[in-house]
Amino acid sequence: MKNLTVNDDFLLLEGLKVTTQSSTPAFILLLLIYIFIMVSNVGLVVLIFGSRNLRQPMYMLFCNLIINDVFGATIIIPHVLRDIFISQSDRHIHYIDCVLQAFCVHFYGSTSHTVLMIMAFDRYVAICNPLRYASIMTNRMVLKLSVAAWGSALVMVAILLGLTIRLSRCRRIIPNLFCDNASLFSLSCESVLINNIYGLAYTVLLLGSSIGSVTLTYLKIAAVCMRSKNKALNRKALQTCASHLAVYVLLLVSAFIIVVLHRFPQLSNYRKLAAILGEVLLPALNAVIYGLQIKEIRQRITGDIQMYCSKRSIKYKNREDKKYLKIVSD
Repeated sequence: MKNLTVNDDFLLLEGLKVTTQSSTPAFILLLLIYIFIMVSNVGLVVLIFGSRNLRQPMYMLFCNLIINDVFGATIIIPHVLRDIFISQSDRHIHYIDCVLQAFCVHFYGSTSHTVLMIMAFDRYVAICNPLRYASIMTNRMVLKLSVAAWGSALVMVAILLGLTIRLSRCRRIIPNLFCDNASLFSLSCESVLINNIYGLAYTVLLLGSSIGSVTLTYLKIAAVCMRSKNKALNRKALQTCASHLAVYVLLLVSAFIIVVLHRFPQLSNYRKLAAILGEVLLPALNAVIYGLQIKEIRQRITGDIQMYCSKRSIKYKNREDKKYLKIVSD
C-alpha cells in the first residue's frame, strides 16, 4: 500500500461515507437497486423486441434510454459496492481508470438528454403530424436519430475529457462518489480557464438545447390538443407524453442540483447524495414509470404474469389429480 501512496498514477477516491454499522445495510440496498435496474430494464428490452405490437418507433427509441440506464448504473453501482467495505484511506483508483469512469459518467448523462430529445421529437410527429407519422418515423429514421443522440454525446464528452487529460496533476484526492471531469481537472495546479470555458459551453449547449427542444415540442403538442375536440385522442396523447415528461423532469432536476452543488466544495456530502439520486435511482424509476404508464407495456406485463400464474395453476391441478387417482387406485 505504501507504493500506492507515492505513485502519482493512483488517486484517492473519497467515495461514500458510511459507518461500520451502516455499511452492510447500504450494501444490501444498493445491490437490490442494481438487481432491480438490470432485471426491469433488460426485461423491458426483451419484452419490446419479443412482441410485434411493441416494435414501434416510440418503443425502439425508448430502448436507447433503457440501454443507457443499464450502462449508467453499471459504471457506478458496482464500484460503489466494492468501496463500501474498504476504508477511505485505501480507496485507490488508477488515473486511467478514473478518466475512463469520468468519460462514462458524462457520456451517460449527456446521452440521457439527447435520447429524451429524440423521444420528444417522436411524440411531436405522432401527435402533430399523425397522418405522416408512418412515412417520417421509419426504421431508417429511428436509426439516424439513435446514432445522432449517441454520436453527439460522444463527441462533446470526448472533447471535455480531452481538455482535462492534458493537464498535469499536483493533487491526488477526489472528494466525490465517483470520478468526474470537474474532480479531475481540479487535481491540476495549472490554469484551467479553457476547461471552465468549455465546461460552461458544454453545459449550456446540452441543457439549453435539451430544455429548448423539449419545451417547444410540448408547447406545440399542447396547442394541438387544445384545438382538437377528440377527447379520447387527447387523453391518449397525454398518457404517452406523461411518462416521457416525468422522466425528463426528474433528469433535469437532478442535473441542476449536481451542477449547482459542484460550485460549493463544502457541500460534498449533499453532492454525493444528489449523485446517488441521479445515477442510481433514476435508472430504476425510468423502468417503473414507463412500465406502469404506457398501456401496451402494462398490458403485456400483466398478460405474461396471468399466463404464468395460469400455467402454474394447471400444473398444480394436474399434480393433485394424479395424487387423487393414485390414492383411489391403491
